[in-house]
Amino acid sequence: MLWVDEGDRVDVLTPINGYEWFVPIPKNANLDLIRIEMLNLGVEYTWLDVLCLRQRGGPWEDLRVEEWKLDVPTIGAIYQRAKVVIHLSGLGRPLSLKEGDLESDRCWFRRAWTVQEVGEERTIAGETPDGPMNTKPIDKAGNYEDKILTKFHKQLKSAEIPSEHTYGALSAMQDRISTYPVDKVAGLAYHIYDLGTHSIPAYYESQSLEGAWTALINEMYSDYRGGLFFTYPEPGTGWKKWRPSWEQVMTKPLPVEADIRYFICVRRDDGDLYEGFHIERGLVHGLAVGGVEGIDRCGELVVEDVDGIAHSFNIVASHQYPIPEDTYTLLGSDPVSSLGGICSLQYWVVGKRLPSGKMFEKVSVFKMTDIDEIRRLKELGLSAMSRSTLA
Repeated sequence: MLWVDEGDRVDVLTPINGYEWFVPIPKNANLDLIRIEMLNLGVEYTWLDVLCLRQRGGPWEDLRVEEWKLDVPTIGAIYQRAKVVIHLSGLGRPLSLKEGDLESDRCWFRRAWTVQEVGEERTIAGETPDGPMNTKPIDKAGNYEDKILTKFHKQLKSAEIPSEHTYGALSAMQDRISTYPVDKVAGLAYHIYDLGTHSIPAYYESQSLEGAWTALINEMYSDYRGGLFFTYPEPGTGWKKWRPSWEQVMTKPLPVEADIRYFICVRRDDGDLYEGFHIERGLVHGLAVGGVEGIDRCGELVVEDVDGIAHSFNIVASHQYPIPEDTYTLLGSDPVSSLGGICSLQYWVVGKRLPSGKMFEKVSVFKMTDIDEIRRLKELGLSAMSRSTLA
């Protein structure tokens, strides 16, 4: 279950990589035997990271640094598009399981890079007749005779990252361990690229976490950026307020919103821009105090029309971040669906106009869930289109 510790590895030279760098493998492993195992699995061509990706150290270290800028972010493409053979107990080792393996920082399930290694089609290598893969559950709930076996099989089933939205990938990375902090951002790059980015940022070992995260956010398609803007419940604590910082997405519970990206876009021009519906002044109350995690909170939005008549609407916060009772500027998603009907959900970002009058600073988010209320708000003409630069 472990990535092998440095003390249990040996560096070998091999003609497979033209003797250009030392290949780290477990002390009791053999590249020839690994090749035979791959052939027995029906593999004709294979990509093995330690053989195909130049390793640290050696006379070509400067070349490695340059190669990794491109190679590391794009490794995920290999795993996504091919059959993946996974050695859970170390390259070339038989699959085994002992107390403490699943909690170790070197456990395969806990390493940052393995997020991208799952693939759509995978085989667990190193199976033995009496190994963990050949045990049977003792009940329909998926329990095994040993608790460690139960935990192993549950982790194996949950190893595949949810692909429906960005939060699934981020959640999978939260408890992972990496040798270099920035590896956690890089380990997500291709998965998020597969969801929707223009390109993948280059890999720099010394880059700050927030810098690497910002580079990835800047490459995301505008609809995925919009999803972060309209569903993450807090203002960002990093370089931007409109979207979460890397620290926030790695240390705090993430929303479980469905994918709303098709109707909301945060574009990049000279800055981060949202062009859509807005309410310049709306009173929000009923959401100033947090509640029980997992239970929606209900509040009220009050907006005055041009004649000074107040109209109230029911609103819902699917989070516990407090929204103080106050008058805010609000940016909203399109109430009309792509088919021309009224949407059953409308998302709103609560915020303030900065002194410049054009910059919008996020405070929190809520949504409207009553289609009749959404229709009434639209028909009353209380919201209008605008273009806002996001802080």
